[in-house]
Amino acid sequence: MALDGITGTVTATVPASTTATSRTPKQSMDSEMFLQLLVSQLKNQDPSSPMDTNAMISQTTQLAMMEQVTNNTTTGNENFSLQMRISAANLVGKQVTYDDGTGTTVTGTASSVSFTGSVPTVSVGGKDVPLDSISGIVDKTSAAATTP
Repeated sequence: MALDGITGTVTATVPASTTATSRTPKQSMDSEMFLQLLVSQLKNQDPSSPMDTNAMISQTTQLAMMEQVTNNTTTGNENFSLQMRISAANLVGKQVTYDDGTGTTVTGTASSVSFTGSVPTVSVGGKDVPLDSISGIVDKTSAAATTP
């Protein structure tokens, strides 16, 4: 039995669990963790010397800035991914040049595009070539129109 120091009532103590719980710590700080730290700081502050309001406003502002930077980074990554997909799709039907990995330059017509990986792949002569390996592009329709 234990005595509650605030209300003065007697409470029964519950034995601690004998099973150990496994907890995996977070590897990065996010806005949720930052907010939990701020709330804990407010809960546990000394009532005779409360937290400076300027410090609290500063920390809240830092939280808002961190969330905005995170949102901007996510948006930038999504835009870059979309831009790569559009670029790869525009290669279909065009003659492309790429390095085959052995130092040999290969030229062929892009017939299709796959978006299954993190980098789109372009099918050239039956071989899937990552978009970032393509070093040159020739539009066969405009090249044929300018040839006498």
